[in-house]
Amino acid sequence: VHVVESGGGLVQPGGSLRLSCAASGFTFSSARMMWYRQAPGKERELVAALSIGGGSTNYADSVKGRFTISGDNAKNTVYLQMNGLKPEDTAVYYCRAILLSGGREYIYWGQGTQVTVSS
Repeated sequence: VHVVESGGGLVQPGGSLRLSCAASGFTFSSARMMWYRQAPGKERELVAALSIGGGSTNYADSVKGRFTISGDNAKNTVYLQMNGLKPEDTAVYYCRAILLSGGREYIYWGQGTQVTVSS
């Protein structure tokens, strides 16, 4: 079981990027899926979350209205569409999956993908 992020890069302020989190060994719709980010010298913070089955989403106040989390069942992949990027969005973005099995939680993190917003 693992998740792999991709799609990071360098973008100018106001630009857009779409991050992908490919799930392997499980079906993402059976897990709670989240995107976190960590900027240099700061704690890792939750950016967006997708509920089991994809019925609801949650966002950090700092990204509401600009970022969208979604999933593609056919590709077993979760996305983070980021629009209106700002320099303060610069961070390593991580995908996190929480699976429930036998009354226990299993947590999986990806390796992260760098997003840099700069002119």
